[in-house]
Amino acid sequence: MIVRQAPNSSTPATWQVCLDQHSVRFRSEVEARQFVATLEARLRAPHTLPELVQRSA
Repeated sequence: MIVRQAPNSSTPATWQVCLDQHSVRFRSEVEARQFVATLEARLRAPHTLPELVQRSA
């Protein structure tokens, strides 16, 4: 993820978080960095895989 100032921005949302081909705009660098921190925390959080249910035929 890249946090950068939006190029040629004429709107109040002057910061971007870039994720591959997608970007999300924010009003401030602080908001953009908080968004990145939230995403990274969610990715690092433990996840459980769903149990496989066997069907009887």
